[in-house]
This record gives sequence, C-alpha cells and structure tokens, in this order.
Amino acid sequence: MSSRSPAKFTPVAIGLHWIMAAGLTIAFGVGQYMSGLELSPWKLKIYTWHKWLGVTLFLLVWMRMAWRSTHRPPALPATMSRQLQKVTEIAHWALYILMVLIPLTGWLHSSAAGVSVVYFNLLPLPNLVPKDKSLSHLFETLHQALNWTLLVLVLGHVAAAFKHQFVDRDQLMARMRP
Repeated sequence: MSSRSPAKFTPVAIGLHWIMAAGLTIAFGVGQYMSGLELSPWKLKIYTWHKWLGVTLFLLVWMRMAWRSTHRPPALPATMSRQLQKVTEIAHWALYILMVLIPLTGWLHSSAAGVSVVYFNLLPLPNLVPKDKSLSHLFETLHQALNWTLLVLVLGHVAAAFKHQFVDRDQLMARMRP
C-alpha cells in the first residue's frame, strides 16, 4: 500500500459500495415484507430469495474488507477535526461489523430453526448450530435488532455525506461517486 492517499476511492471500492448499498436496501425491504406474510409457498420463496441475497452480501462484505485492506482510502478533509475523523472511522468499522453480523445471524437463525440454506438451490451451506428453538429465537431477535441498528447507522452515514456536500461543501461525496 502506498503511503500517499488517493483523491478518490478505486472503481472496485466504489462498485462494491454501491452494489452493497442497493443489496442491503433490498434485503431490508424484503425482510420487512416477508415478516408480515402468512405461511405460504410464496412466503417460503421470498425467504429463500432473502437468504440468497444475504449470502451474496456476506461474500461481498468480505471482498470489500479485503480490498480495503490493500487499497488505502482517500484522506478525510483537512478541515475535519481529529475527533470527527475518529468518529467517522469508528462508524465505518461499525458498518462493516454489522454487514458481517447480520447475514451471519440470519444463517445461524436458519440453522437453529432446522432450515438449511442452499445458495441458489445449488450449494448447501452447513448448519452452524444444531436445531434448537430457543437459539433460533435468539438469533432471529439479534438479526432483527442488528438490522435496525444498521438502518440507523446508514441514515447517519447518508446524513453526514449530505452535510459534507451541502453545508461544508468539501466535496467529500466526490470520493465515492462512480
């Protein structure tokens, strides 16, 4: 990794960011939709699609973290205080941690419920825990709570980006523009 900071994120980092933003939005929306459905073949199909998307996002976040570990992100604006830079760094790592934990808790919930995850109906994923109703409920609750936490952090992330663009006018958003 070069010691110089680039002016903007790499095309790969930008692509992964926006693909994951779209995927997370869809996964959250589908999750909210499916949880209100009565048990039916349609609900089971939606759950399957939700799991496929979750596994895909799980793989993408690991790719994203690997890419970030080998490609230095652009420096934050010099006008940003050290404290705010630290808060920004913590918030970004919290987003990454949630993007790992959310699909993982979904997978754990499926495993504990005794419902295998078969990625695109081709690749059966191993059950991570034995079938256990109380564990299933715990992981379902965690999955939901982590999703709401992610939503709050993402809304804060978007609000901060807009503040930088329209109040501070420091062109921070240009770093992530395709």
